[in-house]
Amino acid sequence: MRPRIILLVLLGLAGLRCGGTPPAETPPLNVVWISVEDMSPRLAAYGDTLAKTPNIDRLAREGERYAHAYSISGVCAPSRAALITGMYPTTIGAQHMRTLARTADIAKITDPELLAIPVYEAVPPPEVRCFPEYLRAAGYYTTNNVKEDYQFRRPITAWDESSRTAHWRNRRDPDQPFFAVFNFTTTHESQIWSRDDEPLRVDPAAVPLPPYYPDTPIVRRDIARHYSNIELMDAQVGQVLRELEEDGLMDRTVVFFFSDHGDGMPRMKRWVYDSGLRVPLIIRWPDGRHAGAVNDRMVSFVDFAPSMLSLLGLDVPAHLQGIPFLGDRAGPERAHVFAARDRMDPAIDNVRAVRDRRFKYIRNYMPERPYVQFLPYRDRMGIMQELHRLHAEGQLDAVQSLWFRETKPREELYDTEADPHEIVNLAGDPAYADKLAELRAEHERWKAETRDIGLLPETELVKRMWPPDGVQPATQPPVATPDAGGGVTLASATEGASIAYARGADAPWLLYTRPLHLAAGDTLRAVAIRIGFKQSEEAVYVE
Repeated sequence: MRPRIILLVLLGLAGLRCGGTPPAETPPLNVVWISVEDMSPRLAAYGDTLAKTPNIDRLAREGERYAHAYSISGVCAPSRAALITGMYPTTIGAQHMRTLARTADIAKITDPELLAIPVYEAVPPPEVRCFPEYLRAAGYYTTNNVKEDYQFRRPITAWDESSRTAHWRNRRDPDQPFFAVFNFTTTHESQIWSRDDEPLRVDPAAVPLPPYYPDTPIVRRDIARHYSNIELMDAQVGQVLRELEEDGLMDRTVVFFFSDHGDGMPRMKRWVYDSGLRVPLIIRWPDGRHAGAVNDRMVSFVDFAPSMLSLLGLDVPAHLQGIPFLGDRAGPERAHVFAARDRMDPAIDNVRAVRDRRFKYIRNYMPERPYVQFLPYRDRMGIMQELHRLHAEGQLDAVQSLWFRETKPREELYDTEADPHEIVNLAGDPAYADKLAELRAEHERWKAETRDIGLLPETELVKRMWPPDGVQPATQPPVATPDAGGGVTLASATEGASIAYARGADAPWLLYTRPLHLAAGDTLRAVAIRIGFKQSEEAVYVE
């Protein structure tokens, strides 16, 4: 008997068809990402031995340390949008922090410019997918534990499991290859003030101070707390490594360790200085290759998605904006990395940056706005309260006062070798005019090539992504077609939607990639989603 439709409403496209298959080796590679939050390379592997991190030290001994890895933003949600899509946030409308909900701080604000900004989701071009979909299509079990924060709601097709209990151990087939993400929040900026009642593990007198911080007990205490949190996080890394060992998987699994952006402290987090962008990245290979090596290649977060596909032997879609740095499809070393700062909660700004191996160019598109704007979440930190107090009392020196200027220069240029804290702006120095012009032109090229939509007012940005009036669209109703081979094909007029299906009421959601075959009495449930659109209602198809 031919299948018949019982209920079919708002079902999306289907057919994510990813070229390539897992590599021919037996067994195939697994991948684990250990991502942490708000941490620059404050690790022994990077020359900073203050925090004791034996588990990360082990990863560095057994793996390859990248010396020049950079986030594309100094804050988490835009950075995660780049990681999960392989696209610049400024291309897909994910550059503002944040878009999915109003924070409690924003909810108290009466500024009409802010109140006019609705809650919305970024909408990438239709060809863009969360890259784990490609892995699922190739047979991988994909898990995320637990943070998402992509600037759009997680498509149901992105992960086999995304929860606080997500783990490779939950897969039904122990031989199925997996990609598992573990995100630890122990080093997040909020943990600097929320762990005030815990003993410090690091002596405040021993912590290094950047020149833009005054030397006071409060400043030293908060930096020592950050180092102490790094030690706590290291134990969590050790737990993941022990579980891999218990399961006999260390010789089959590539382990990544990295942070989502730089340190979570003032003038670091949310900014495009290296203190907000440069991150640790360590990759441990199961066969011991590159053990203890240092890789000087410049790597950007936008490179991670194409690198994962290349690493696992899958085709790299042409729309991805990053350069693979792993696998058979690895591309040439990039000459520049790029970054952006836009609205941070209530603080509206528009900054772009480009960096070569030595020099950093920053373009301030809103020079009339101060560096330090009203940002209540950041202001909970003792360091920030101390900076506000000392600034008001006129006790900050010339370098420490730079960040408190009421306006910004239109351009900034820094020699990051001679001036790693990016204090001395060379943009007005005739000796660096050629470098300034070179990086300015590179910024303009990147802005045009990547279709940077960050200069649009945010209310207009929403209308462009949800045309014509800024109202979120839904995926279009589907067409379910029995094919000549006795299968069922699911498709939709909504360009760019993906489909998940389940065989029965309690079955797990799987990714639809090809026609499905049903036995007599089978029930097929299906939902669809395009990133940034409303997920479809559930459809049921019965044999």
